[in-house]
Amino acid sequence: MNASSTPSRRRVVIIGCGFGGLEAAKALSTEAVDITLIDRTNHHLFQPLLYQVATAGLTAPAISGPIRHILRKEMARGNLTVLLGEVKTIDAQARQVTLAGGEQVPYDELIVAAGATHSYFGNDQWAAHAPGLKTLADAFDIRRRVLTAFERAELSSDPVEREQCLTFAVIGAGPTGVEMAGTMVEIARHTLSREFRNIDSRRARVVLIEGAPRVLGAFPEDLSQRAREQLVDLGVEVLTGAQVTDIGPTGLSYQTRAKTADGSERLESHRLPTRTIVWAAGVAGSPLGRELARSTGCNLDRAGRVLVQPDLSLAGHPEIQVVGDLASAKSYLDPQAPTPVPGVSPAAKQMGRRAAKNLLHRMKGRETKPFVYADYGSLATIGRKAAIAMVDMPVFGRVKFSGFSAWLFWLFVHIYFLIGFRNRLFVMWDWAWAYFTAQRNARVVPDAPTPSTLPEHGGSRQAA
Repeated sequence: MNASSTPSRRRVVIIGCGFGGLEAAKALSTEAVDITLIDRTNHHLFQPLLYQVATAGLTAPAISGPIRHILRKEMARGNLTVLLGEVKTIDAQARQVTLAGGEQVPYDELIVAAGATHSYFGNDQWAAHAPGLKTLADAFDIRRRVLTAFERAELSSDPVEREQCLTFAVIGAGPTGVEMAGTMVEIARHTLSREFRNIDSRRARVVLIEGAPRVLGAFPEDLSQRAREQLVDLGVEVLTGAQVTDIGPTGLSYQTRAKTADGSERLESHRLPTRTIVWAAGVAGSPLGRELARSTGCNLDRAGRVLVQPDLSLAGHPEIQVVGDLASAKSYLDPQAPTPVPGVSPAAKQMGRRAAKNLLHRMKGRETKPFVYADYGSLATIGRKAAIAMVDMPVFGRVKFSGFSAWLFWLFVHIYFLIGFRNRLFVMWDWAWAYFTAQRNARVVPDAPTPSTLPEHGGSRQAA
């Protein structure tokens, strides 16, 4: 399959319409190149707020938008083609990609922005009982599991089963895990507090499990400690230094280290009975990373991300660039001491723009430039009126703050970076309503499981 193009112009294929791919497409749309953007979904997703869909705070359209609508101005220029399809193979020698249906799309320049997926550290069988959160389908699945857990507890007359249904575990205390845990407590203690007759939803347990010594390890230790304190104040049980060893339909097992009388350490095993587990502990590069390694001989890091050159290209293949979560990239603000680029949306956007500029530099015979990440700080929300922030401010430099002020700052930043005016308006309304009423308007599950399926949270993932 050949996308329409002008024979004399360079053909640019962009795989993935996340933050990196979207920015690259926008940057190139004004240039004399023919662009083909390929994504396996028809929408761009604002992933930082995906947990809000999973916890019934927002509807899917509030944080997503059709790709063709978002890029309608760019498509009107006549050099951008959008294809719905999943790339299966990349032939670096023939310079073409093949889609799942067998269609072939040739390229002169390739930008791979395929993102990341879940990593269960070799225990992929855990995925059936502990879904991760990367797509809208994941969010719908988790929302169903959380809400139907309360329904199953209401239905059950067995105290043991009821306690299992009212226990929720979140594995991984990075930003996603912290946000999920804090919001799940809000649902139990505020949103559902008067909606059941046989159970008291406020008695639900939310347990956040982290293998590292502290939560939000990417933040400074003082902010990490403040985040832990806010989580505990909200009602989250925080377990750090806890390594998960097994996950099943009725709970999980984990180990902690304990000091003995002689000062040595020993492992202690624990069991947490629960029917609802959310996985936020690990990410891995898209499978297209392995496909690139097969086709080009490039190297991957332990998480399956592609090791890129300073200018985001592949060694020996300057026509291929990798951006976003799939790239194991470094920032060359100090060329003598480059620093790893974090897997966050601002970095993906900046990589997409840099890849587009470097592509144009090559076309004009100019030298490409190394990627430099402009780090404006980090934010993490913990729950209602609770967050931490580390932001670069003019004059004041890097400022750290937490609590209500950080929460308000987090709200305004995320509303600002949403896709369009309509999305911002909807989110502002939903958040204002939730703040004053503690209600969540998106509490609709995509299916109605029968009682026999509720304990195991069975059934296929469906879109709402």
